[in-house]
Amino acid sequence: FRYHGTIIRPKHDLEKIGYNEHSRLLEMSVRILGISGSLRSASTNTGLLRAAATVLPPGTTFEIADINLPLFNEDIENPLPESVAKFRKQVQEADALLFASPENNYSVSAALKNAIDWASRPPNVWNGKAAAITSSGGGAGGVRSHYHLRQSGVYVNLLFLNGPEVTVRRFEGPFFNTDGDLTDATVKERLAILLANLKEYSLKIKS
Repeated sequence: FRYHGTIIRPKHDLEKIGYNEHSRLLEMSVRILGISGSLRSASTNTGLLRAAATVLPPGTTFEIADINLPLFNEDIENPLPESVAKFRKQVQEADALLFASPENNYSVSAALKNAIDWASRPPNVWNGKAAAITSSGGGAGGVRSHYHLRQSGVYVNLLFLNGPEVTVRRFEGPFFNTDGDLTDATVKERLAILLANLKEYSLKIKS
């Protein structure tokens, strides 16, 4: 089923895994790391992550990473810049990842691609982690960036959730305030569904 573009899990899907198993998964703890591809202070993509932190499923912790990192360069890998070492540690300790991916020239932002490159260096700390994508932007709401992000995910072995897609065409309504904070209740509901699905997906991968 779709509700404002969001896939709603029907009752019979839960019956396939059993209500007891579903309840057990909900009670288990998952640590989600939010990664915004925008460095702008009033970024609406970062605003989506701040909103995500307010609609978490039970037993979930959430933090937002800082990807204002130096450009990847093998000459500065040893030792790693402090900001890079911190970011890699955050990714390594996370059970799942929520990307807020702006679209730049039909692709991901330079900042996000740089972060992917740094965290993919041996040992690849992306490896085997569940991930989901949301985005805000003009045109199609940033959706084209999702495809390039998923393409990079193939090589670094990020395991992306296929749905629901939660994108916001930010110029088509008053979805955010001037600070980039999400004010739209329907989008928050969609984020809540995405996070619940991401948690369940992460636990299934781990089990």
